[in-house]
Amino acid sequence: MSINPGPPDQRPHAPLVTETPNPGPPTARTRDTEDAKDAKDAALDAFRAPDPDGPLTTDQGVRVDDTDNSLTVGDRGPTLLEDFHVREKLTHFDHERIPERVVHARGAGAYGYFEPYASLAEFTCADFLQEAGTRTPVFVRFSTVQGPRGSADTVRDVRGFATKFYTRHGNYDLVGNNMPVFFIQDAAKFPDFVHAVKPEPPNEIPTGASAHDTFWDFCSLQPESTHMLMWVMSDRAIPRSLRMMQGFGVHTFRLVDRDGRGTFVKFHWRPLLGVCSQVWDEAQLTAGRDPDFHRRDLWDAIAAGDFPEYELGVQLVPEQDEFAFPFDLLDPTKLIPEELVPVHPVGRMVLDRNPQNFFAETEQVAFHTANVVPGIDFTNDPLLQGRNFSYLDTQLIRLGGPNFAQLPVNRPLADVRTNHRDGYGQQVVHPGTSYAPNSVGGGCPATMGGGRLAEGVFEHHQERVDGAAVRRRSPSFADHYSQAALFWRSMAGWEQQHITEAFAFELGKVGDREVRRRMVGNLAHVDPGLAADVALRIGEPEPGAPPEDRAVASGAGDAAGVAFSPALSLENLRGSGIRTRKVAVLAAPGVDGDQVRAAHERLGEEGATVETLAAHGGEVPARDGGGVPVDLPLPTTASVLHDAVVVPDGGEHTLPADPDAVRFLAEAMRHGKPVALLGSGVELSRAAGFGTPAGLAGVAVHGSGGRDDTAFWAEFARLIGHHRFPSR
Repeated sequence: MSINPGPPDQRPHAPLVTETPNPGPPTARTRDTEDAKDAKDAALDAFRAPDPDGPLTTDQGVRVDDTDNSLTVGDRGPTLLEDFHVREKLTHFDHERIPERVVHARGAGAYGYFEPYASLAEFTCADFLQEAGTRTPVFVRFSTVQGPRGSADTVRDVRGFATKFYTRHGNYDLVGNNMPVFFIQDAAKFPDFVHAVKPEPPNEIPTGASAHDTFWDFCSLQPESTHMLMWVMSDRAIPRSLRMMQGFGVHTFRLVDRDGRGTFVKFHWRPLLGVCSQVWDEAQLTAGRDPDFHRRDLWDAIAAGDFPEYELGVQLVPEQDEFAFPFDLLDPTKLIPEELVPVHPVGRMVLDRNPQNFFAETEQVAFHTANVVPGIDFTNDPLLQGRNFSYLDTQLIRLGGPNFAQLPVNRPLADVRTNHRDGYGQQVVHPGTSYAPNSVGGGCPATMGGGRLAEGVFEHHQERVDGAAVRRRSPSFADHYSQAALFWRSMAGWEQQHITEAFAFELGKVGDREVRRRMVGNLAHVDPGLAADVALRIGEPEPGAPPEDRAVASGAGDAAGVAFSPALSLENLRGSGIRTRKVAVLAAPGVDGDQVRAAHERLGEEGATVETLAAHGGEVPARDGGGVPVDLPLPTTASVLHDAVVVPDGGEHTLPADPDAVRFLAEAMRHGKPVALLGSGVELSRAAGFGTPAGLAGVAVHGSGGRDDTAFWAEFARLIGHHRFPSR
């Protein structure tokens, strides 16, 4: 067995500190200083190509005289096969693409760090959770599930939230989603689910969407999907930003302390900016205006130093309480209501560095639920057990062989010593023997079993397992509706309306009437009113009363554990402040320049990004004779790319006559976004069909201008912080 010597220009491998003391607030980091580098950033330096300096060469280092013309017989003759440079150039181009992921193909990634608030040694021996303030490098990849790499960001879909921790004892991957449950209970159904949700085989339609027959046929025949469907039909499936959505580990995992004692755990990520979503019409318009909306938003925020931050929370359940709930902890279609087990914040993650090459890093990063470290272990969740096989199997074909862990973004910071050899993509020259035990090749490091384990050694958690080999679902997994009903009852009125409309939109696109009726029948178990409303909207008969079950008959108090859970509603998850919110100021000739400047200054002080929009670029003449700089021409942007709108005084003869301005404000009003109308700015509201909206939720009106009115701008900032006013 030999030690992986690392990249050729770094032999012997320089010692790297995986976890470093807290160097200060993230805003103090600068990409150009050595002090700013964490251990993973420093390790990647060995693989970063230098700026081009010198002549072009082939892959063999041979200098090239001409890269624009093929070697031919005469000026117009055939190309010669001996032109090794052009053949190499074309061959490399032909093979630049790798197969995209079967699911989660479209993604965006970022580097950062995680640091715990306090030691978790009471529950786990995981090294990166032992000491408060110890920083561990991370790479996070966000993604959609259904669509290919070329689909839009804002489609209705689950979002992946996968985090790779580069710990001192190896890589740990927390591979989750922005929803805490899943469609199926057993991994044996995963190929069926994915085949159903993907575009239909005859025509490869639809792309990046689930509104089609095969998906709803599958779900209508799989009642276990009902709870997840409630989440996917909610606004959780159309997040405002990757920086403003929660993440969940989905499964119940196990923390293990140094004495081998286990504690069940559910992982939660909470964005410090709050949890915010789009509305359906807005999401569709955004896909047309900017299909890269989420990617761009994440990249721009990090580039501007507005580093996304998430708090890691855990729900801890002692092993002796495994059966203390009216649902099964191993069922991935169930969550633990926070009213039964609170979420304890244990640390924070800051994303402070964009990748330098999308393909090399975001595309080639490989996550795997079985990538665990000492102190974190699995449970017998049948979906998790299957994922522990499937992820590795997928990466073998997608990344071309067994050596994908040697790619820079996947390479651990911990030392690697294996007997693995050869295969596609092998980057290490291994001397000596490759078997154990051996006595002729210089010896081989022994495994670390036999007695008390040394620090950093993984040992599987021990538990008694016995029983007959059967293909049978546990009876404790049989309740498919109680938590779906809990989710429905916990929603605000506007959220219930959006869920109803989403079901109607999706099922309205299903051509098979039997599928529609069957799905409406399933919804009757969740809430008869929901089922009746959806049936009416899609032209199906109202379902009869379902057979009595716990979800409907008892308010789910006995089956879900609680009757209501406020933590499930977006109404209760808004953040505080307006940092990174985008505010549009609509300007036209004659605009009050003081008000435009006040919007930039007052809202900018609160952390918002304020942009002045006008019919054209350059400047617009202000009322005082000066000019107001224009950040973006109106025809190049849209209200769906902004969070709030300010219409200052002046321009009352121009703005209402500009169809782009009228449409901009009308869409913002229709989508419930905060709007400020100052002075004659109400004329644009009238032109957009909203009259003088005094008293309308989320609209701040200031008849006298308000350029120096501190209270007005403070109130408008409060409205922006509320994010959305669906009642409008």
